[in-house]
Amino acid sequence: MLRLLIADDEVIERKVLYKTLQKNVGDQCVIFQAENGRQALRVYEEEKIQIAILDIEMPGINGIEAAQKIREKDKECCIIFLTAFDEFSYAKKAITVRALDYLLKPYDEQELMLVVEEAMRLAAEYQANRQEAGYQANRPAAGYQASHPAAGHQASRPASGYQASRPAAGHQVSQPASGQPAGPGQKNELPETGLPVGDDMEDGGQVRLSKVTEIISHYIETNYMYDISMQDLARHMNYSEAYFCKLFKQCFNKNFTSYLTEYRVVEAKRMLAMPTVNVKDIGRAVGYSDSNYFAKVFKRITGQSPTEYRLCIFQKG
Repeated sequence: MLRLLIADDEVIERKVLYKTLQKNVGDQCVIFQAENGRQALRVYEEEKIQIAILDIEMPGINGIEAAQKIREKDKECCIIFLTAFDEFSYAKKAITVRALDYLLKPYDEQELMLVVEEAMRLAAEYQANRQEAGYQANRPAAGYQASHPAAGHQASRPASGYQASRPAAGHQVSQPASGQPAGPGQKNELPETGLPVGDDMEDGGQVRLSKVTEIISHYIETNYMYDISMQDLARHMNYSEAYFCKLFKQCFNKNFTSYLTEYRVVEAKRMLAMPTVNVKDIGRAVGYSDSNYFAKVFKRITGQSPTEYRLCIFQKG
């Protein structure tokens, strides 16, 4: 069982979130609660929390400060911010602690669960990697290497194995000349578009916002089948991650994880209408190397498993 923490000083909101998570993932996660940042840190330490859903405005130690302390000790804990404050400064700080996502209250349950399930996938992967690393460390080096080449092992792992098999060019992201993403206030020219990067975009008209939307859409259309992230796309467009997080929501009125997931499901639906294509192959084709995770995400969006959806199509036909 994965270990998940909810930290929110609003009792009613915390209980509602607890019930939502218990209903959806209670069979896969042990869910802990904390009413402030200080208590959240204590629970994190005692229970070895793998996923933390943090409110930002809490007494004593706020959510950002708690996340910073968690991140100092743990690079793998999946942190999700759930807050009523739609402020760029908060989003920027959330990115600095490598938060998986930054969601606003009142949240949409489907959007929340897509992010939580992605966090669960990552947490399970990190856990498997740690167990495998310990297993390798306890085996005789020569005997293990002879029968289990490192590359062969990498190819079988869900996430990194998928990356290893994808075409390098398909996943490459463009980097600024300096090698660092542009930060707010800086102006770099996007090689493909010539659009300015930085705070000027906030004052730009709908024409520029429309152009940015077009570029993002094109990137996702041509890379959705790969293991892409918001960070990849921010680098591709020479934006800082914090600024891009805000910009993406301006363009699509939802977060990156939700948009990418919904796009993948639309593509999966199209492929499911082809009777000769295997469901597992469809999952891999739209970016999910784990067929069980693909089925779970698909059902979250459509209310049906991929197989049930396919049967409905053929019955109607």
